[in-house]
Amino acid sequence: MTIQWFPGHMAKARREVTENLKLVDIVFELVDARLPVSSRNPMLEQIVHQKIKLMILTKADMADEKQTVKWIQYFADHGIQAVAINSFEGKDLQKVLKETKVLLQPKFDRMKARGMKPRAIRAMILGIPNVGKSTLINRFAKKNIARTGNTPGVTKSQQWIKIAKELELLDTPGILWPKFEDQQIGFKLALSGAIKDAVLRMEDLAVYALRFLEEHYPERLQERYQMTTVGDDLEAVFSHIGQLRKTYAAGGEIDYDAVAELIVRDVRNEYLGRLTFDFVEEQDPLD
Repeated sequence: MTIQWFPGHMAKARREVTENLKLVDIVFELVDARLPVSSRNPMLEQIVHQKIKLMILTKADMADEKQTVKWIQYFADHGIQAVAINSFEGKDLQKVLKETKVLLQPKFDRMKARGMKPRAIRAMILGIPNVGKSTLINRFAKKNIARTGNTPGVTKSQQWIKIAKELELLDTPGILWPKFEDQQIGFKLALSGAIKDAVLRMEDLAVYALRFLEEHYPERLQERYQMTTVGDDLEAVFSHIGQLRKTYAAGGEIDYDAVAELIVRDVRNEYLGRLTFDFVEEQDPLD
């Protein structure tokens, strides 16, 4: 299965991001803590260039805690300041603001030396679809200002949002890139919900999920599905899970489509526990 999804509004958003970079002091690059590398849009690095940047690992409450700690250190080792947050519950937001002020202190000191009056920090929020941009904004504002949703493509245009007196946020639509060179990235993004299910084949995605669990979280595979290996007989695997979870079609046959959806839903709803799909140990060093 080849996974691609690049709606027209994303190309427009990329142009608008480039045009509006000069208006902001810092870029908040949001990535999914479960896949901190796979959820980074390589196009954004080209767009942002030398702009001051803070990487924010969202959904940290859904990720493997040990791996998240490793990822924060990994990025620090490569000169990227990163913080992990649970934006859904509004935790750790002060950590974001604190790190932002540290990164921007030299710039604001220069502005003060030139006699410029203090003003709010202006930050642009960038990231792929469904990474939690609007949720983060709403937690900062302590009210529902930005539209949110658990499917990609909710935010279609850019909008400025003022957060108290010290922070102004420019929300942007989620931007994917036109072609995934590594289809493993496509599968990981699809499992996380960054790509609309309508363009996916659920059976392929479910098989990828099972093989991933077998390699990285075999104990979860055993606990949830009472199996230790996946093997090559995928029909037998789906039949086993279908019988275990009583997923039958009319006539008493196993509903294989429903089994596939069930597996993907189990991953997304954390029924298999907190999972991380990108492992530090498997990454090549950043340039």
